[in-house]
Amino acid sequence: MKEKIKRIINTKEKINLLKNFIALSVLQGANYILPLITLPYLVRVLGPEKFGLVAFAQAFIGYFQIITDYGFNLSATREISINRKNKEIVSEIFNSVMVIKSCLLLVSLMLMSAVVVTFEKFRQDLSIYYITFGIVLGQTIFPVWFFQGMERMKYITFLNILAKLIFTISIFLFVKESTDYFYVPLLNSLGFVIAGLLGLWVVFRDFGVVFMVPQMEDIKHQLEEGWYIFISTVAISLYTISNTFILGLFTNNTIVGYYSAVEKIVKSVQGLLGPISQTIYPYVSKLISESKEAGIRFLRKILFLIGVFSFILSTLIFTFSNSIVKIIFGSQFIESIIVLKILAFLPFIIGLSNIFGIQTMLNLNYKKAFSTILILASILNISLAIIMVPMFKHIGISISVMLSEIFVTVSMFLYLQNKGVKIIEAKII
Repeated sequence: MKEKIKRIINTKEKINLLKNFIALSVLQGANYILPLITLPYLVRVLGPEKFGLVAFAQAFIGYFQIITDYGFNLSATREISINRKNKEIVSEIFNSVMVIKSCLLLVSLMLMSAVVVTFEKFRQDLSIYYITFGIVLGQTIFPVWFFQGMERMKYITFLNILAKLIFTISIFLFVKESTDYFYVPLLNSLGFVIAGLLGLWVVFRDFGVVFMVPQMEDIKHQLEEGWYIFISTVAISLYTISNTFILGLFTNNTIVGYYSAVEKIVKSVQGLLGPISQTIYPYVSKLISESKEAGIRFLRKILFLIGVFSFILSTLIFTFSNSIVKIIFGSQFIESIIVLKILAFLPFIIGLSNIFGIQTMLNLNYKKAFSTILILASILNISLAIIMVPMFKHIGISISVMLSEIFVTVSMFLYLQNKGVKIIEAKII
């Protein structure tokens, strides 16, 4: 293991990669550790019902985050990474993407308003949905794709940690009883908006980006580049954020609370792998564009490290699931234990699929196949959820999620094998 790590960081470029990884690791730690500090407090103060309502609103708003992101977190990151030394092209990419994202933000607001005003289930908590929509605004204006493409992760780290600190401290100051539940989305939205505004300021101050009205050809190009990734992201949402949403439609806020509390734990663990994925994506894009063989060799090494690390994490979650739920959530969430046991190995399965899919298939331009696999997985997940949730509630949605993620990982692996891309070999070391 020690020799493998040395081989991965044996050049100046890879040392820079390691620095970016460390910066994103600090960020991801803050992104998940700080909310975990507030989580035991929130579930006890709000209770399963109000906590479930807040989670349901976030799941609903998550659809509009996907619309405004479009696919730029991968497609624009790749474009910026390849053209980072040409300030004129970088400015063209930045302005084109921001114009598109702004238009998608307005469309999202109109769509959300139509749903919230039309259906009683949403209308009775109308203010919560509009307050939570502030997250979409903040995420739209925060140019995370730009910083990733430039491989300047320290900006993402500082700005996001600042936002999370504001949110964490404010939760303890303002949320004192269950009737204060509306402060949770309000404070969360403010954190995202502040980070977004500061991010824009840094882009124009430090990177020589010039504001200009983009040409229609540039806008069309960015839309085309991000299209398959957008479709893939929509498909992913149908078996990720849609699970909380579907559960809320078929059951009640309390059941949503049981599931969403555990989901936050699992996503926190998955988040430990996020810095690796975010750091290596632009690097792998550049590496494969220069030498496919070199890119595949690098991915084999990363797959080994991620596979071992994520398997250990998943095993620990499964083994100590009872204690984790009782200590973090308390006696009101005993129903969540079985959910955590079912979802325990998601970090391992998703860690593998990230390497097979995002890092390998997208960088080898297998975008259509990538999208197709995720669309099929979303159909599978929704079908299973509709059948199982009415009968088994939070347990049913957990099983459907697990089966869908297994389908994705196996399908991507088999596709790459069929294409002659041997990410897994008999001898990795």
